[in-house]
Amino acid sequence: MANTFGHLFRITTWGESHGDAIGVAVDGCPPRLPLEVEEIQKELDRRRPGQSEISTQRREGDRAEILSGVFEGETLGTPILIGVWNSDARSKDYDHMRRVYRPSHADYSYDAKYGIRNWKGGGRASARETIGRVAAGAIAKKILAREFGVEIVGYVKQVWKLHADVDPSTVTQEDVESNIARCPDQDMAVQIIERIKEARKDGDSLGGVVECVARGVPVGLGEPVFDKLEADLAKAVLSMPACKGFEVGSGFGGTTQTGSQHNDPFYSEGGRIRNAHQQLWWHTGWHQQRRGHHHQGGVQAHRNDNARAGYGRCRWQ
Repeated sequence: MANTFGHLFRITTWGESHGDAIGVAVDGCPPRLPLEVEEIQKELDRRRPGQSEISTQRREGDRAEILSGVFEGETLGTPILIGVWNSDARSKDYDHMRRVYRPSHADYSYDAKYGIRNWKGGGRASARETIGRVAAGAIAKKILAREFGVEIVGYVKQVWKLHADVDPSTVTQEDVESNIARCPDQDMAVQIIERIKEARKDGDSLGGVVECVARGVPVGLGEPVFDKLEADLAKAVLSMPACKGFEVGSGFGGTTQTGSQHNDPFYSEGGRIRNAHQQLWWHTGWHQQRRGHHHQGGVQAHRNDNARAGYGRCRWQ
């Protein structure tokens, strides 16, 4: 079972949804990085279940504990172990799953592959596995911001058939946090919240699209062939529970354009080579407007091209 991701900065997530605890081991974090548990807790609080009427109703405090790798507020350069205790598993809710496989879950696959499965919750396939990713991500995000000035913003782009109108070149974290749907389009956020409530009332769920923007990424990040930047991002994203698709830039929408339309030309600014924000018409499926757009998503030849912002989308069902 592959539980580790990364090369220089490696994370290994551990634990099950209904086990005693769940968390992550981070290896490759540089020494002398100022790090307090509150910084990790801030990110965990954003994903914590039961925090709003449109999230899962499991009640967990998700209080992070740093068990190794940090001394007197600084990283040691040794592995950092972070754990979160599970407190609201309610395993009895899953008693009927001992002999029944849930469709679109990992129950049957685990049984067929390993001959054993933890039928209490989703086990390693549960969304709670992402606790480790979020905790490690808090550290990674701090390194990227501190050492390279990289800014990362993620938000809800679509839920069901409701598409938000968001300009990835200007969206801010404050825009994202302005409502419980974490959708920067305020009008669409209201509709999304109501639609989720309706689905919950019907005992159903909805799919959606999350968009992520990375600004200030150093030019040349990524390697040819098997370690392409896009390939590494896709592997990380597609390994998350229920994620069924990944796009960079215009994604599959680029198939409806000619090569000349899809190009991102270069230009010079202050003696530096930049990619142009082309002005063109593009269509999301629900609205059409004129705006700047990076078709390549800030990536050319599978390495970062020093664009102002690169972005990608991942689809959940």
